[in-house]
Amino acid sequence: MSSLALSLEDVKVRFETTALTFDCAVPAGQIVAVVGASGSGKSTLFNVIAGFEAPEAGEVRIFGEDMAGRMPAERPASVIFQENNLFAHLDVATNVGLGISPSLSIGASDRGRIEEALARVGLAGFGKRLPPTLSGGERQRVALARALVRHRPLLLLDEPFAALDPGMRAEMRELLSDLHGEEGNTILMITHHPDDVKSLADSVLFLDQGRIVAHDALDRFLARRDLAVINRFLGNDEIR
Repeated sequence: MSSLALSLEDVKVRFETTALTFDCAVPAGQIVAVVGASGSGKSTLFNVIAGFEAPEAGEVRIFGEDMAGRMPAERPASVIFQENNLFAHLDVATNVGLGISPSLSIGASDRGRIEEALARVGLAGFGKRLPPTLSGGERQRVALARALVRHRPLLLLDEPFAALDPGMRAEMRELLSDLHGEEGNTILMITHHPDDVKSLADSVLFLDQGRIVAHDALDRFLARRDLAVINRFLGNDEIR
């Protein structure tokens, strides 16, 4: 397997009034924070990586394999959205089972995998519960369990903690860090919170106006003072 989890080379996406260009190379096994102002291109970047949006030009490689023409389900990546995309009428175990088989062809061994995944995210015994009966943090844990049973080496998290209070956010960061240590996967996480970056990230992709303007190891990113957009994100404008 390639030592690079992700490589984007001159990837271009055009909208009516804007054009976005992405270039980056992400080593395997890292947790990467993806940050930038609203509208800077973070969700578009994820859509291109996951295959929900086809770029006009450029090359997307995941673990060395060209993703051109590959549908989202064929890519070695899982996505967890802010809304967690659970089906309210299906119980927790069934929602997790969709990560194994979208048609829910679930055997005995699969049910064991589902129970194990729920236990790993702290939801043992929750299999028969319905999503509307769960807290926001519990629903995010179900979404994480669904990603775990897929065993994809690349995990894309689109503001997964946005709806959580500070205490639950800290709890979820700790859980994600523990699971990353067990899985050894590569995680890209969109966030607007500097605390998420400082607590979790090995490196940071910073987007501004549709381009990746910085890709730094965490310590170098935190020490930067050369770009106003990064200073604003880190609160350095207040430092004199």
